[in-house]
Amino acid sequence: MKPCDRNIQSTLRLVDEMLKLADQGDIDREDIDCGILYGVLRDSAYKLKRLAEVERAKHMAKGQWEQ
Repeated sequence: MKPCDRNIQSTLRLVDEMLKLADQGDIDREDIDCGILYGVLRDSAYKLKRLAEVERAKHMAKGQWEQ
C-alpha cells in the first residue's frame, strides 16, 4: 500500500477510536462541560471521517488505491 493510502486508512482507524472515546466519555461524564468536550470530539471525528472517505474515493476513482 502506498504511504498516502496508508495514511488515509490510519485516519479512518483514528476516527473510529475518537468515536468510541466520545461514546465512552458521554457514558462516564460527571458534568455538562465534559458533554461539550465529547460532543466536539464526536463532531470532529465525523468531519475527519467525511474528508478521509472523500480522499479515499478520489484515489479509488483514479485507480491509485492499493490494498
